[in-house]
Amino acid sequence: MATLQEMFDVRGKSVIVTGGASGIGRAYAEVMADNGARVCIFDLNPTLLDSVVAELRTNGGDVWGQVVDVADRPRMKEAFDAVAERHGRIDVVFANAGIDAGPGFLSTTGGRIPEGAIDVLDDHHWDRVIEVNLSSVYTTVKHSARHMKETGGGRIIVTSSIAAQINEAIVGTPYMPAKAGVDHFVRQMAMELGMFGILVNCISPGPFMTNIAGGRLKIPADRKAFEEQSLIGRIGDTEDIKGLALYLASPCSSYVTGSQIVIDGGSMNRIK
Repeated sequence: MATLQEMFDVRGKSVIVTGGASGIGRAYAEVMADNGARVCIFDLNPTLLDSVVAELRTNGGDVWGQVVDVADRPRMKEAFDAVAERHGRIDVVFANAGIDAGPGFLSTTGGRIPEGAIDVLDDHHWDRVIEVNLSSVYTTVKHSARHMKETGGGRIIVTSSIAAQINEAIVGTPYMPAKAGVDHFVRQMAMELGMFGILVNCISPGPFMTNIAGGRLKIPADRKAFEEQSLIGRIGDTEDIKGLALYLASPCSSYVTGSQIVIDGGSMNRIK
């Protein structure tokens, strides 16, 4: 019978985290590095990237970074190939990069927000949200599968959202179909890639204190509204997500694929 350490062992694993210089992505990078994985962080912000890589290295992590826009498909291919060349393989990929879609058409107090209305939504904003939050997941999974097939399997863990499973008027409209598409794409990829030993799953967070919504959650009324959705009365901290990330990256989850695992403090129950 496997020991607890063996069940959660990721030592020596080659790991990529997209959008890993802050928020939930940083938490993924931290928990992987702290448990002995070799981690490459992709991020668009070079200053944040250098900072988190330096900090994790100071703590003993085998960590490096590449400046990558996940919407740049040729650059993504280059970045994946660089990791495979340096580590010899790619074992675990966290497809995490995402952007905020701005306000929805209602405020947390129920008032209409004119700039969130569908008839005035900026087309370029719609395209960018879909490009980063959905299309980049396609690119990430594509290159993950390309390398993982060569080495007999791996884990792909996509950051989705409870927004994929509910309707939410206070969240920017493009965010909702982007995340719904992510969930369906993950199920499709789990079906296609299982025979190659590649497990594909979603982590679906509720409200977390991260850069993607950090500014909004500093507004007392908005923060209170999200806290009241939670059955335990608080917004998630990125520390809360580390255990789930380690579980999905480790042998402990060897029979889990095509799943959307919600981590939201029970918010979906109250919203429904």
